[in-house]
Parts: sequence; C-alpha cells; structure tokens
Amino acid sequence: MDLKWARVWFAVTAVCVILGVIIQLVLSWQNHMPEVAATGELFPRFGDSPLTRALNVFVFFTVQSNLIVGATSLLLAINPNRSSTVFSVFRLIGLVGISVTGVVYHVALGGLLRLDTWALAADQLVHTVVPVMAVVGWLAFGPRGLTSPRIVKLTILFPLAYMIFTAIRGPLVGDWYPYPFANVHVLGYMRVLINAIWITLLFTALAAGAAWIDKHLPGKRVTDTALAQTNP
Repeated sequence: MDLKWARVWFAVTAVCVILGVIIQLVLSWQNHMPEVAATGELFPRFGDSPLTRALNVFVFFTVQSNLIVGATSLLLAINPNRSSTVFSVFRLIGLVGISVTGVVYHVALGGLLRLDTWALAADQLVHTVVPVMAVVGWLAFGPRGLTSPRIVKLTILFPLAYMIFTAIRGPLVGDWYPYPFANVHVLGYMRVLINAIWITLLFTALAAGAAWIDKHLPGKRVTDTALAQTNP
C-alpha cells in the first residue's frame, strides 16, 4: 500500500463527507428539503424550528453511514495502519452501511427526488461520491486483514441499535420516522421488529462477504492474533 496516496484518498473521502453533511444541515436549517415527485415531502419533519429540522438529519441511516465512513477515513488519513478492534468494527460498519446507502438510493430512491443547486450537490456527495470513494479506497488501500468472524458479528450491533433507537425516538417526537420500514406508528412494533431482523441479516451477510473479499485481496495483512491483542 502506497501510504502517501492512501492518506490522500482517505483525507479526500473525509472532506467529501464533511461537505455533504454540512450542506444538508444548512439546507435543513433553512427548511429546504427534497420532495418526492408525486407524493409531496420525502422526509416529513417534526417540529417547526431550524434546530429540530437539523437534528433530523442525523437520524437518517445515510448520514450515519457517511459519518462513520468520514471518521474512519480521517483516522486512516492520519495513520493508515490502524488495527484496533474498535476501529476494525467501525471500518467494516462504515463500508457495509455506505454500500447499502449507495445501492438502495440509486436503485429505488434517486428518481423520486427533485433537486437542484446545493441540494443536488449534497445529494450526490452522500449518495454517490462518498460510497464510491469508500469502496474504491477499501479495495485499493485497505488496510487488509482487519476483518474476522468476531468483527463481522460485532457489526450487527449497528443495525440493531439503529432500529431500536428509531423505534424509541419516533413516538417521542410526534411519530416522526426517517424511513417507512421503521414507522412503528403505521406498521406496529411486531412488523418493525421483523424488518429489523431482515435488515440485520442483510447487514451481517454483506459484512461476511466483505470479510471474504478482504482475505483474497493483496496487501499487507494484520493477523487475527495481532488484531485481538491490539488495544481498542
């Protein structure tokens, strides 16, 4: 791995995340939200203050995945040879989460939005640029060997925590939910629980697939023993 180019790539990835999220926060604060072509607002809001609209931004899986990718990329830009257990878990969570974000958006959601100027720029950053840079950066620069069965298992904490947090938060903020599949008010807790199980299984399968790919990619590797012994 060329450390110079790895640092540059990871740094640029982190900058793209920062720009995308900041633009979305500003637009939300100013009440400029994307709309669905035929059905009105895509993201219903709770409250009517700039602060609550901005806080809603952080509830979306897309933004959380971007932030995890941005944080881990920034850490890799500082030290491309990180190998702690905590870092490895978040690195894999970010990779899987941002991959899901990019695929789902371009397959199912992209055509529903009417965007222009800054909203379009933010949309492309968080849904296209960052996912591509995160996956390409992982394939090209690694670091390799940060995955293991234990790391894969730990990644399921993210989708589980996300669904639990969303289900609890929704009723507390006037039944506001970032996605239909997490809407307890409409679907009920049992259906949302089933959705959470399916999402967790998908997340685990993708994490396991990434771990398998990692084992077959060239590059300097961190052994499972060294990974387990490294401080978080």
